Amino acid sequence: MVVITGGAGHIGTNLATALLADGHRVRIVDLTEPSTAVRHGAEWLRADIRDPAAMLRACDGAGVIYHLAALISVVGGLGGLVESVNVDGVRTVAQAALAAGAPRLVHCSSVHAFDLAGGGLIDEDGLRSTGSSVPAYDRSKAAGEVELRRVVERGLDAVVVNPTGVLGPVDEAPSRMGTVLSALWRRRMPAVVAGGFDWVDVADVVLALRAAAERGRTGESYLVPGHRLSLTELADLARVCSGVAVTRRTAPLWSARLCAPIATAIARRTHNPLLPTREALAAVASFPFVNGSKAACELGHRPRPIEETMAALFTYFQRHGHLGAGRARRLELPPLRPA
Repeated sequence: MVVITGGAGHIGTNLATALLADGHRVRIVDLTEPSTAVRHGAEWLRADIRDPAAMLRACDGAGVIYHLAALISVVGGLGGLVESVNVDGVRTVAQAALAAGAPRLVHCSSVHAFDLAGGGLIDEDGLRSTGSSVPAYDRSKAAGEVELRRVVERGLDAVVVNPTGVLGPVDEAPSRMGTVLSALWRRRMPAVVAGGFDWVDVADVVLALRAAAERGRTGESYLVPGHRLSLTELADLARVCSGVAVTRRTAPLWSARLCAPIATAIARRTHNPLLPTREALAAVASFPFVNGSKAACELGHRPRPIEETMAALFTYFQRHGHLGAGRARRLELPPLRPA
């Protein structure tokens, strides 16, 4: 039995369906129904990862536990909720896994657990997100790993995977970046902000998680990057891969920062992922270089071409109605050359 917390999310849906396709029994722990995974035969346990008794039941009989459940926020700590889910939740799941005698736990953390503002190349030995000026989400991911390692010291066999910005199908909700790209393709974004990030295909994250379960070293972290692109380059790629005339305007960071206080206040009320909040701008302003050599060597991580990811996501959004009808003006472009 494989247990996945957060199995209704972007990574969780892709991980669950891959495991089910390979014949594994899958139990998903999530407050939201994982409709796609259930349709493919997964068991669903509706439970809060901070509930010790529920997590003991969830981990009973587990061979591998993938802990993916987390609360992403670019609008601060949400009154302590981000820390509660991302720190206390990790501790509760890890302790339940140890008590249940689970052979292995794979914790899907984030590159945000590392100090992105420090500059230079980020690797597994780099500084963590611990400063008071660091975004609440970033601090929570670093603190969650600390809690996990405390349980590892007591005997839990666990490994940590730290993906960068995740893109690609299947993206049902869609995800935060899926929403951004959907808005670009529907021509609902007049400009993108200067800055950028590292972007990795969700399918490659799934492969890295599964490889970590099989051969990751106990207590180790593995950064799983893809391709470093500015948001302008990402928008250009969205245009070329789809033929849709998305915006070519780039707003400088200084102008976006002027709007950030109001944007953050509105985003707290509306949960709109397109607004330039302070913490969202901090992420793209960091534009990190991420070293994936450890995951490449030990987990066989080989990120696929970003063009392949973008084209597949556009096709997925088209087929599932995320782009609407008659809203995207297409360009006549030559086909992409093989990467």
